[in-house]
Amino acid sequence: VAEDAGRFGVVLPRSALAAKGLSEFRAGLFTNADPVDITMLVNNRQWVFPEVHPQYTIGLAAICRRKASGKSVRLRGPFASLSRFNAGIGNPPAEFSAHDVTGWTDTSSLPLLPTEESLAVFAQLSKAPRLDLKEPHKWRARPHRELDATNDKHLMDLESESCPDGFWPVFKGESFDIWEPDTERYYAWANPKEMLLHLQQKRVRSGRSKRSAFFEFDQNWLKDMKTHPSHFPRISFRNIARATDSRTFRVALLPGSVFVTNHGPYFLWPRGDERDQACLLGVLSSLPLDWYSRRFVEVNMNFHIINPFPVPRPAADDPLCHRVIELAGRLACPDDRFADWAKTVGVECGPLAADTKLDMICELDAVVAHLYGLKRKHLIHIFETFHVGWEPGTTARHPTLGEYDTRLANTLDHFKAWKAKL
Repeated sequence: VAEDAGRFGVVLPRSALAAKGLSEFRAGLFTNADPVDITMLVNNRQWVFPEVHPQYTIGLAAICRRKASGKSVRLRGPFASLSRFNAGIGNPPAEFSAHDVTGWTDTSSLPLLPTEESLAVFAQLSKAPRLDLKEPHKWRARPHRELDATNDKHLMDLESESCPDGFWPVFKGESFDIWEPDTERYYAWANPKEMLLHLQQKRVRSGRSKRSAFFEFDQNWLKDMKTHPSHFPRISFRNIARATDSRTFRVALLPGSVFVTNHGPYFLWPRGDERDQACLLGVLSSLPLDWYSRRFVEVNMNFHIINPFPVPRPAADDPLCHRVIELAGRLACPDDRFADWAKTVGVECGPLAADTKLDMICELDAVVAHLYGLKRKHLIHIFETFHVGWEPGTTARHPTLGEYDTRLANTLDHFKAWKAKL
């Protein structure tokens, strides 16, 4: 084996480029090869291998053994036919540094992109800082699981059809959805006196471990049961997610006085306030971020996928940041349970008319797209490749997006209007 500058080519299955079990292989490959040239193929209609499943994704890798420097990882595709391969293989690849690629996820996974045109969109989105960025004087959010649906079941009432007097609902993933903080489909009920004591003991104990999210908090805060996040609105997300669903990253601001199982992890905030929460909620609820998440998610929204999510960090006086806070803050507060949170953010609280709500969601997608530095063509591509089965120019209806063409047109109008302001 050549010690330096040795070259080889290999055909790899998608799993070799994405599966968690091969993360060490990929990390070593990307940092000890220059270049790593990978062309992705989708075996649509079995144009590559006649005996392989037609939707199987294949990577053609050309690798030179050498310490990585500069933009050493080159990506092309995925190409779904011979004609698209012939048309696109001569174009310059998208180039990334090994540091970029190993930072997309904590497992050094490569994204599963819809088409070869997706690389430009992905590259632009991935320029934003990681969600788990840890810098002094900047907000910091860490995902955390509150209850274990199995191990903590003895503290829950799973039999009563309605909430017993003085008890709180125990949320599961299906208890909320995007801009719907309470679907009234609960996992159980719990006595807050007993459950809070249990959770308080857990967080004080885990706060001693450097691996715990609670380690970053002040000890006085940890020891005060009144500061427990379950008392206040907090951002939670479903941990069960698929890239083929109508939406992949389903996130919401939960009301206070509820508990939530491990199927709805929530964000702890070692640093940051309610306006920072509103800004993050707006980005996480947007179509651009969800499109990005679909590149990596298969079954579960694991922390090693979420922590590296690219999340713009604009200055507090940035007009785009201010508008994201206004829109997300208002959308997140449909009733009086959020009144105090809404007041702190500086938005109104209460139900929204359906057309007003949809228009605000479209504007939010447009503003977040500008925060990412996306172009109009990028935004169109996100819509056109977001969900399998939709063809541009049709009036097909999507469970979450509504009528595609109507929503796309509205979003593009807001995108144009904001571009004129910037």
